[in-house]
Amino acid sequence: MKISLTFQKQAYAVFYVVILSLVRGVTYSNEIGIALEAPMAFLAFTFCADTYTQEIAGKRSEIWRLYPMKKRTYAIYRRIVIQEMFLLAAAAASYGLFILFQNPFLNGLGQGSLESEVCQFLVYFAAIAVTLAFWGLLSNLFACLFRNMWVGIGGCMVLWLLTNSSIGDKTLKAWNLFSYTFRELDNSSDFSWVCGKMVCICIGIIAVAVLPKIIEKRG
Repeated sequence: MKISLTFQKQAYAVFYVVILSLVRGVTYSNEIGIALEAPMAFLAFTFCADTYTQEIAGKRSEIWRLYPMKKRTYAIYRRIVIQEMFLLAAAAASYGLFILFQNPFLNGLGQGSLESEVCQFLVYFAAIAVTLAFWGLLSNLFACLFRNMWVGIGGCMVLWLLTNSSIGDKTLKAWNLFSYTFRELDNSSDFSWVCGKMVCICIGIIAVAVLPKIIEKRG
């Protein structure tokens, strides 16, 4: 935790979600997920990009190479899990901050029940967990591949801009990485956006599988 979750990273993540909940306006509670998914993805790939490269920046890479491959891989996985758990807690807290600061109408109708609000939050929580894991893993993968944190951030930024756009929505539709953001709010029974989250999960699994090979090749 001391290596992967420094005070500075915690501070800017907390500052980020607090400011976001103050400046990003929503009218109805079902808009909170839309307001949060893309910004939290942005936070995830900037937050996790240095998971491996901090060994290079800290001039510990030569010592790092002496460890067994299994131990190195396990260490990276542990750091990613710690960071993702922190980001997931921040995303859940940010949802509450939107309700606290902006007091939106419930369920887009102004008359939502507590049960439906809880279900809505649980759906958001599941979607944002996949989003955070995907972008965190992808930025770390790019950074490991090129041994540069900024390449990890830049590569994800390009993909983020392409998919978090009207062009991405029209082209990819339900298979978009941000399908949850572009879902139909008026039709709560439509879960076609899950296709996009499945794409994220599949790519994330591939990223986890190839990471040891990349670490082995790139040191």
